Amino acid sequence: MHIRNQSYLYRSFGLCIESDMPLPELPLLDLHREEALTSPVTVQEMDLSAFWLEASPVQSHIAMHKDMLLLHIPKTGLFGMQAGERIYYSPNGATELDKIRLYILGTCMAVVLMQRKILPLHGSALEIDGACYAIVGDSGAGKSTLSSFLLRQGHSLLSDDLIAVAVNAHGVPQVMPAYPQQKIWQETLDMLGRSSAGLSPLFDRETKFAVGVQEQFCHQPLPLAGVFELVKSEENAAIMPVVGLDRLQLLLQHTFRGFLLRPLGLLDWHFRMLTSFVNQIELYRLQRPAKGSTVQQLTEFVTEAAGLKKLEDLCVLEP
Repeated sequence: MHIRNQSYLYRSFGLCIESDMPLPELPLLDLHREEALTSPVTVQEMDLSAFWLEASPVQSHIAMHKDMLLLHIPKTGLFGMQAGERIYYSPNGATELDKIRLYILGTCMAVVLMQRKILPLHGSALEIDGACYAIVGDSGAGKSTLSSFLLRQGHSLLSDDLIAVAVNAHGVPQVMPAYPQQKIWQETLDMLGRSSAGLSPLFDRETKFAVGVQEQFCHQPLPLAGVFELVKSEENAAIMPVVGLDRLQLLLQHTFRGFLLRPLGLLDWHFRMLTSFVNQIELYRLQRPAKGSTVQQLTEFVTEAAGLKKLEDLCVLEP
């Protein structure tokens, strides 16, 4: 096992994270804040080859070793997530640390959240009128584009790609802030009239860039008020409420790396978690035409729906 001499302290996803490698995307931990007193998630380099050989295979690239889930990423390395407290990484040869960080802050962190009974959703989370709204959808649906246009309207980002949802003591789902960065395609930058000069391309994705949004990042947890599912369609742009059992199915479908719930033994927890709050939030389906640009119209759909939700809440509070 190799542990680096220096450790770095961060706060993200509602967690204190102590890492032996720099994770510059994450906000630094303020030692005077309460998070400094919580049990940290540690990120350490360690040779995991013996664990992999002893582990019980789940799939070709997934195995379990006691309370540790192991992932083998070809041409990258091994990763182990143990008991919601540790992330181990074992790079394969000369793997660049940029690529290792992508997996640590994505799939590995999603597993840790599951192990801590925190729901990981796949999408972007934004602050609108003091509450949080998530935008989910399949790869290529246009989540990052819609999120970027909402930020341009003056709203704030809580998370991009991996959304951590924790239910508080009152049964209210809350989204934990992640870190002030978006992953944006070149096409979206072009639509925003922004140059990619000076931006860092993501590893192996030369046309997708890491874009900092420090000035538009929300550092406080917010209640999850609604979820918008973005889907491609041959029809016109539209917004429709999601009703009945489709509401639960939407959240099941867009759980981040949901296929790992079974080997973790968390299928029952996942179902109970979703049913505990699915009726507390608004769920909409945003229909995006496959051809043409309707992002401005979709942006208006989101802000109008969020405004209606706020109006309803205010009416409920009236004596």
